[in-house]
Amino acid sequence: MIVQSQTIHFGSGPTGPQGHFVRPDDDTVCPGIVLIQEWWGVEPHIRELAQRLAAEGFAVMVPDLYHGQIATEPDDAMKLVMTVRTNIERVLGEVTQAADYLRAAKGTGPKLGMMGFCMGGFVTYKMAEHYPHLDAISPWYGGGYDPTPDDVAKITAPVLAIYGETDGGIPIKQIKKIETLFGEAGKKGDFRIYPNAGHAFNNPDHGMYVEDAAKDAWGRAVAFFKEHLA
Repeated sequence: MIVQSQTIHFGSGPTGPQGHFVRPDDDTVCPGIVLIQEWWGVEPHIRELAQRLAAEGFAVMVPDLYHGQIATEPDDAMKLVMTVRTNIERVLGEVTQAADYLRAAKGTGPKLGMMGFCMGGFVTYKMAEHYPHLDAISPWYGGGYDPTPDDVAKITAPVLAIYGETDGGIPIKQIKKIETLFGEAGKKGDFRIYPNAGHAFNNPDHGMYVEDAAKDAWGRAVAFFKEHLA
């Protein structure tokens, strides 16, 4: 499928919040997905994922949480990700702008999903707590998420959560805790832990890629969104 892409500015100038918008190049009405970056930024891998989703029939918005910066080394990525962790309200506000844009855009809707990777997985969970218009979410290896029962109670969207068994930054015990909280709250949650896969196993550009796990998880996510956003 041919897709079209453009940069959308949410603020009043080119240096403010912006997003990478991709959708099928036709007149069909598409459900929307907000795609949240990894700690590297809106690098080519994230743009490629947006194009793959658009080729599946979704309108995709990737908010640029680093405002044009892209990290190539882990030390730089750590510095940038701290600007998210220490300014989470700013970040959630910008993601909300991206989500609101998709909900209002011509040819998009009526349902909205969200997926995010690494840091973006954490942001996806937090958005689901605060943004009531999400119909499905898929956080991938979202480290640092430690919800309370009250946090989980706020989430109404079905969840497909993706993790790697050998991810040193996200203990299996923590994943099971989150899964238990969702179960106790009666929430719809599918928590997938892939054996022999670590953090960022879906990203082929930084040495962590695990092909079998990446292909299976991606296929499940696409099917999940097609089911819940139809």
